[in-house]
Amino acid sequence: MGKKKSTKSHASAKKAARKSRKRVPSPPPRGPEQWRAAGLAWLDAVPGGIQVATRLPARMPHHRTVGAAEDFGRRLATTHLAGAAGFGAAPPGWEGDGFLDAQPLSLPSPQQVPSSWGDFYATHRLMPAARAALESESLDPASMGHLERLCELLRDGAFDDHRGASRIHGDLWRGTVAFTESGVVTSRPAAHGGHALTDLATLRLFKAPLLEAIEAGWAEVYRPDEEWRELIPLHQLHMVLAQSALFANPRTRVYYEGRPPHLAGEIAESLVSRAR
Repeated sequence: MGKKKSTKSHASAKKAARKSRKRVPSPPPRGPEQWRAAGLAWLDAVPGGIQVATRLPARMPHHRTVGAAEDFGRRLATTHLAGAAGFGAAPPGWEGDGFLDAQPLSLPSPQQVPSSWGDFYATHRLMPAARAALESESLDPASMGHLERLCELLRDGAFDDHRGASRIHGDLWRGTVAFTESGVVTSRPAAHGGHALTDLATLRLFKAPLLEAIEAGWAEVYRPDEEWRELIPLHQLHMVLAQSALFANPRTRVYYEGRPPHLAGEIAESLVSRAR
């Protein structure tokens, strides 16, 4: 009898200890929705910057005016000039990789900060996207060779400028932009520290409305180098590769007048030739 009581008492003590033990809270979810929310807050924190929304309001074609487009361009430049901690820096409080829509987006760790934009773009944008495109057979080996040579030049600083990291939207195109009564509103960002031309490049790649007016307003405030338009294909290259891997038969062909899937290789080859 005494032994039974002892066993029962020991079991009760273990049960009480389990109840008193504090539960360790689960880490917060870190998916695309939370990534976009962090980006929206970071972009919205810039006084005079772009207007953002969790969801885009209804588009109003009659509000699509040159004045609204120019104002958006100026606001976009203001956001870019707000800067970031470094190339590839995530919004404050975010840890780990981000997302481009629902696809993983490589970001450097705090212990491996890229030394330059070219290093960041080659290591965390072009090569991961190129490998995925090659695996999906939407990129041929010859094009991969051109991209590898381009990445060598990027890491050597051939395309770097004097500017630091900009605070960029990261996925700016006609599907994430709406002209409304209160001006242009954007949504669904992949915000991080990058190059300002990346936002201009994706707007042009997917034919944003009133693009020339947007660019004029942006240039008025940002004051880019004179040859900035010549670098747009370089900044489009990551999105071209990402779309190629995602769709295997890239939808970017639609925006490039039916040109074939080896478009990424053509761009890379042209840029390598120009840099030499």
